[in-house]
Amino acid sequence: MLTYKIVGNAMQQVVCQVEEGQTIYGEPGKFVWKTTNVNLETRITQPIGNQAGAPPAKTGFLQKAIDVGKRALAGEHLAFQYFTPVGGTGLVTFAGVVPGEVRALELDGSGGWLTQRHAFVAAEAGINFDIAFSGLRTGYRSGLGFVLEKFTGTGSVLVCAAGNFIELNPARFGGKIQAHSGCVVAFQDHLSFGVERVGGTPGQMVMTGIFGGEGINLVTLEGDGVVYLQSVTIEALAHSLQEFMEAPGEERKGGLGGMLEGRI
Repeated sequence: MLTYKIVGNAMQQVVCQVEEGQTIYGEPGKFVWKTTNVNLETRITQPIGNQAGAPPAKTGFLQKAIDVGKRALAGEHLAFQYFTPVGGTGLVTFAGVVPGEVRALELDGSGGWLTQRHAFVAAEAGINFDIAFSGLRTGYRSGLGFVLEKFTGTGSVLVCAAGNFIELNPARFGGKIQAHSGCVVAFQDHLSFGVERVGGTPGQMVMTGIFGGEGINLVTLEGDGVVYLQSVTIEALAHSLQEFMEAPGEERKGGLGGMLEGRI
């Protein structure tokens, strides 16, 4: 398994200790810093046989197109960044792109994890990246999209969340939970994923969708396994920041600030 240390509070980083002969790959835009003995390579293919330290796969055009297509469907970058130390142990640090936490998912080959797009940070080369179709209707109604990212194999997968992680097991709550679609970060792949409408009558559903801010559909997760939620949605965070954005050089005039302008 990968040796790592999670540091920070409001916006956590993960410092990975990579041994010689070991390779980790990450999502572009989430790399922070590394030691100089760690080589950085960007490519669209995965390691041969998903083995740590494996060279780039010498696949044909069709396989490369499939790999790129999977990431495009998932809404991610078209390539991965690979980090391999030379001449000894090296350090590589990653972070999420919004204020929040980082957590490691440890895979032993017996099962996998499904994550929402943007959650993936980095993984050992022994971890395989793939996509899982939730079904067009389910994906549309859930708001998560009909494609989820799937990770299998052996090793560590690092994921990030906005705000704080919330760890739940549906088995402790009658076998099933309902969650806001924007709060779902990751869940074990043996759990059942679905969507349910909220509100007992059409009128109540309309009220919830328009004034409740939650939409009329909630994600459902059933079974015995781990679910990770995030305490704030990226959409809610972006909306809050948007209220404070002004054109360059302009001062905020509205609200209490405008009332007190020139009086303090």
